[in-house]
Amino acid sequence: MRALLIFASLALLAACSGEPDTGPGKIRWDREVCARCAMAVSDHNYAAQVRGGPAGQKGKLYKFDDIGCAVIWLDEKPWKDNPKTEVWVTDYRNGDWIDARKAWYVKGKITPMGYGLGATPEKEPGALDFAQAKKHIYEVEEQTHAHRGDEHQHPAAGE
Repeated sequence: MRALLIFASLALLAACSGEPDTGPGKIRWDREVCARCAMAVSDHNYAAQVRGGPAGQKGKLYKFDDIGCAVIWLDEKPWKDNPKTEVWVTDYRNGDWIDARKAWYVKGKITPMGYGLGATPEKEPGALDFAQAKKHIYEVEEQTHAHRGDEHQHPAAGE
């Protein structure tokens, strides 16, 4: 009986000390890598997270260095339309986490992967909603051929 009580206590402690099943998680800045491009997640003002997975499974947390990486990566997942899937992005002004689907996106920012979007919870003049931001991300991806592996040719030094 005593062993059962100890086991139950340990299980309860493990459950309470783990990360929550919803919302953005903690990022170990400069120690974790983007789930899409494997660059360090280091810029507090342009990071993103996706929490999700196949229906019926606990939502796993994926971290990204740029909202562009998160959007394209998620679009490739069969569970992208699962209503429990969450997308979070940091406010470009202060690093606070905001719901990426409700955020507004300001163009012209210098971001880790060059998608150029800074998220904010309030609409600013010329800001894009999430659907417009996704369109912008794919336009940038098409123009720069970012993350296309062997298809992307980097110019040699001096060219």
